[in-house]
Amino acid sequence: MQLDTTELAPTVNRLKRAQGQLAAVVRMLEEGRDCKDVVTQLAAVSKALDRAGFAIIASGLEQCLTDPDGSLDKKDMEKMFLSLA
Repeated sequence: MQLDTTELAPTVNRLKRAQGQLAAVVRMLEEGRDCKDVVTQLAAVSKALDRAGFAIIASGLEQCLTDPDGSLDKKDMEKMFLSLA
């Protein structure tokens, strides 16, 4: 199943922001910043990645529903959902 890149443009943007946030976490660790600040930033990165993953799965699910001859079956979709749990 190929994902629609135009539909996922906001997800790509979210991942780019998460990439910047992750770089900030690394920099904070290298600078010896306060633990609370590092963990807060790390939590933001984690949440952004989770949201991006769910958006990708939702897009794939929508495509599967509109194209019943798609390559993913129910078991494959369940496996994708659980991989983000």
